[in-house]
Amino acid sequence: MPLFNPQSLNPGVPRREVFAWAMYDFANSGYTTVVLTAVFNAYFVNVVAGNARWATLAWTLALSLSYLLGMLTMPALGAYADLHARKKLLMGLVTVGCVVATAALALVGPGDLALAVAAIVVSNVCFAAGVTLNSAFLPELARPEALGKVSGWGWSLGYIGGLLSLALGLGYVLWAQGQGLPATHYVPVTMLITATLFALAVIPTFTTLRERAEPVGHGTVGSVLRESTQRLRHTLANIGEFRDFGWLTLCGLLYQGGLSVVIALAAIYAQQVMNFETAQTMMLILTVNVTAAIGAFLFGYVQDAIGHKPALALTIAGWIAMVLIAGLTSGVAWFWFAANIAGLCMGSSQSAGRAMVGVFAPEHRRAEFYSLWNVALWLSAVIGPLTYGLVTWITDNNHRLAILVTGLYFVAGLLVLAKVDIERGRRAARRDAG
Repeated sequence: MPLFNPQSLNPGVPRREVFAWAMYDFANSGYTTVVLTAVFNAYFVNVVAGNARWATLAWTLALSLSYLLGMLTMPALGAYADLHARKKLLMGLVTVGCVVATAALALVGPGDLALAVAAIVVSNVCFAAGVTLNSAFLPELARPEALGKVSGWGWSLGYIGGLLSLALGLGYVLWAQGQGLPATHYVPVTMLITATLFALAVIPTFTTLRERAEPVGHGTVGSVLRESTQRLRHTLANIGEFRDFGWLTLCGLLYQGGLSVVIALAAIYAQQVMNFETAQTMMLILTVNVTAAIGAFLFGYVQDAIGHKPALALTIAGWIAMVLIAGLTSGVAWFWFAANIAGLCMGSSQSAGRAMVGVFAPEHRRAEFYSLWNVALWLSAVIGPLTYGLVTWITDNNHRLAILVTGLYFVAGLLVLAKVDIERGRRAARRDAG
């Protein structure tokens, strides 16, 4: 079972190109792992916002703003990328934006709320746009029956990238703490490490990945964007033709609402509830990334063996178990157990969703459909963390209740998934392509 098996790829797609495509996941995972999950979120609450009662809510509001901006801009850009075959060009522009804004986080100190929010908003909008555009290359590279495993290859390599970025940052944090240096010194350095690794690791993607799509639109940027918007409105107005994609999108909105809480607030929960120090939190996230890499890689094969829908249902059930353990138990060992369940489910659930979109997306509208999918994910990243932040604000920082409340999104997502019919959705995509 060699990695990047040629039999899983479309004709003419070399293994090195799939590796280069997956390297984008490797490169950008350091951003979510270090900035959003392990380091900067807790630094924002404890140092930038001074651990104020509203600090967690402020962090979730900043993330919500970034995803709202993405929702307003990315669908039209995705349709534009389809019409002009410019996924790679747009991906390059937003990658530069994310790297620069991540580096700007190194300038943030106590009380620098405006700078912190601005840099987080810009970096996260650019990050999410890059993920969307890179995902749209997946059906060009993988055979339809191998979308799950190829998507899993990307996610697993991504977690290895997150591991590397976090390990480098943890090494520096441990050295700095040994020298008696404060968080205001070592957290900015971890931001620079993350930005630098992102910039270097993404080079293979842009030197090797090919844009196979052919342009199908003409005119000025303004006219194409108007045409793209009209096309998007037509898709939404006729969503009944793609009802299974619609149900999948609603399912993604719900279960990713809970998942986004884990990504955005894991370090805050660890420090506020379990009293972890920065180094302990980074070690926890590092361990979770190992299980996430294993889960994403192996579950891709499970997904293609048992089917996309049962695989996604299994991972959502795992998320429900994780929330119950984390919210109802108090021992450190139980918390580590719950965190590793989250790791196993995180990559596999995200990979499964990405692969299912590839099944339901008509060949000539992949960037558009992936943009719609990611709009749902961005909306989930608004409502999930915002729900958590509001609960902590209302209940005077009751983080256990907040994690249990947001766990209801996983339950709702599992119920909606039952309405998805894979074969019916595949037939709809073929009719539109024909």
